[in-house]
Amino acid sequence: MEVYLCEYDILEEVMAGLPYFIEEVYNQKRLNSMLDYRPPNEFEELVVIQQHNEVPR
Repeated sequence: MEVYLCEYDILEEVMAGLPYFIEEVYNQKRLNSMLDYRPPNEFEELVVIQQHNEVPR
C-alpha cells in the first residue's frame, strides 16, 4: 500500500515513511478480517472496554 502512495529514491526515505504508514494508515484505517473487519486500534479499544466491564467472579 505505502509503496504506491509515494515515490522513493533511497531506502532511508522508505524507512522514514514507515512509522507514519503503520500508525496513521494501517492501525487507524485498514480493516482486518481477523478483527471482525475493524482497524487494529479500534479493536484494541473494544478489548480494553470489555475488560473493564467484566464482572469479577
